[in-house]
Amino acid sequence: MKALEWTGGKVRFIDQTRLPGEEVFVETDDYRVLCEAIRSLRIRGAPAIGVAAAFGALMAVRGKRFTTADEMKRALDTASTELASTRPTAVNLFRALHRMKEAEQESKEGPDALLVRLQDEAMAILQEDIDACRRIGELGADLLPSGAAILTHCNAGGLATAGSGTALSVITTAARQGKIDRVYVDETRPLLQGARLTAWELLKDRIRVVLITDGTAGTVLRQGKVQAVIVGADRIAANGDTANKIGSYPLAVLASRHHVPFYVAAPTSTIDPGTPDGEHIPIEERNGLEVASFGGTRVAPEGVEVYAPAFDVTPSSLITAIITERGVIRAPFARALESQVRAPAAGVHT
Repeated sequence: MKALEWTGGKVRFIDQTRLPGEEVFVETDDYRVLCEAIRSLRIRGAPAIGVAAAFGALMAVRGKRFTTADEMKRALDTASTELASTRPTAVNLFRALHRMKEAEQESKEGPDALLVRLQDEAMAILQEDIDACRRIGELGADLLPSGAAILTHCNAGGLATAGSGTALSVITTAARQGKIDRVYVDETRPLLQGARLTAWELLKDRIRVVLITDGTAGTVLRQGKVQAVIVGADRIAANGDTANKIGSYPLAVLASRHHVPFYVAAPTSTIDPGTPDGEHIPIEERNGLEVASFGGTRVAPEGVEVYAPAFDVTPSSLITAIITERGVIRAPFARALESQVRAPAAGVHT
C-alpha cells in the first residue's frame, strides 16, 4: 500500500479520515485539493505532507500555458504560499517548498525546461523519503533487543510518509528480524491516529498489537511490559527538542522515570537548524470540537472551554537517541544534528 504516489500526472493518496472502515483513494491534479487534504488530515504525517507539498507546487504549473518562465514562477509562488498556510508545525512542508523554490530560481530557461526541473525535484523529494524510511528502519532495528515489546504513539508508519514510515519502519524491520513480541499502541486522542491508523497498519503486517488508552501508557511502563518507546517527529529543533503529536512529552517523562529508552525516528528533512529550541517551534491548535466530541457525538457540555494543541515538545534531555537515515545520534545533539543536515546520506538516493 502506498499512502501517496505520483501517477499519470496526478497525486494519488489514501483518505486517512476514512480509515480503518474504508480504504478510499483520491486522485487529483489540482493543488487546491491537496491543500484541503492537508488541512483536513486526509493527508497527514510530516514527511507525507512535505512530499504532497512538492507535488502540489508542481501541479500548480503543470498542464498550464505560460508564455514566459517568469509567468510560471508567479503561479508557482501563489500556490506555494497557499500550500505553506495549511499547517504550521511540520517543517518538512516548508523544506519541500523551499527546495521547489530553489529549483525554480536555478532555472534560466523557458517554461518547458523549468517544468522538467520542477518535476525532477519533486520526484527526488519523493524518492529520498522512500529511501530514508528504509534506512531509518534498518538503523533503528539494530537498537532493539530480541523479544521486545514496543510502545508507540500516534501514527508514524507508511501512512505518514511516502515510504514504510519512520517509527513504524523501525518496528516492522525489527519484526522481520524476529525481534518484536508485541507493540502497545496508544489510541492517541482526540483523533485516534493510533487506534485507527497505527493498529491498522501493524495488523496488515501481521504484528501483534495491543491497543491501550493514552492514560494506560504509564501503567504498562511501570509494570515493565515495554522495552522501548519509539515515536516520530514533526520538527526537531537545533538543540534536539522535538515536536510530535500531543501526548508524546508525557510518554518521554514516563519512559525516563521507568528507565526505558525513548527514541525519536525521523528523516533529516524534519530537522530544523533555524529553530534554536522547542520554545520556538510553532504549535498548531486544533478546533475544540475535536476534543469536545467523539465519533461525531458531542460528549462535553456546550460552553466548555477547550485547549487543543495538536503537538507538544519533548526536551532533548528526555530523548535517548534520534534515528535518522544518516545515523543514530545521542546527546549532546546540537553538533550532531548540524552535521547530519549538512552531510550526504549514506545509502540514500540523491
